[in-house]
Amino acid sequence: MIDPIGAAPLARLHQPPPLRRQVYERLEELIVDGVLAPGQHLVEQDLAERLGVSRNPIREALQALERGGWVELRPRHGAFVHTPSTREATEFFHVRSVLETEAARLAAEHADDDATAALSALVDEAARTPETDARILADLNTRFHRQIAAMAGNRVLADLLATFEKRLRWYFKPVAALRGGRSWDQHAALVKAFAAGDAGHAEALMREHTAGTARAYRRHHEQTGPT
Repeated sequence: MIDPIGAAPLARLHQPPPLRRQVYERLEELIVDGVLAPGQHLVEQDLAERLGVSRNPIREALQALERGGWVELRPRHGAFVHTPSTREATEFFHVRSVLETEAARLAAEHADDDATAALSALVDEAARTPETDARILADLNTRFHRQIAAMAGNRVLADLLATFEKRLRWYFKPVAALRGGRSWDQHAALVKAFAAGDAGHAEALMREHTAGTARAYRRHHEQTGPT
């Protein structure tokens, strides 16, 4: 059979993402980092001027952000950053706990020295980070849990947890100070459980850890006005 393409390598295609995709990713980043706060009115013209684009890619990005659950489009009122309801947050943290506790159990079964050392380094870095620097702490938290998912050795589980990363960062950032050192003390305890290969203890620690974040978020949500 004759190869219609032949053995010669094909030239790679280089094409920047569509402008609407760039706008989407930028606005999503601003929402996740809290620069655009829940309930904030998103005015197309204002965003277009600030990002240096026309209103069309802004409008297209806002529509995509609504489908992604980041934005609410209200007829005759415009676009607003989504404000999670109490039920929505509760459901998110419940599913997160189920996945994270299983990841912790598997991680303890598969942990090696390199993996636990990487987690310890993140705990040490968090200890050097001021509690007021919520953005860095949220990033370290994401990296810590991502490492656990990788250690678990279950690709499907890791992929499912990856879909939660941005949403978890969004929820965690405003409560990073509320969780404070307690959260990272729990991270340190998890590292010890992984190093000891104690799957049952790691699972129990992760269950309490995720419950603590959920409780902190509920307190924050009540103080800022739940919907």
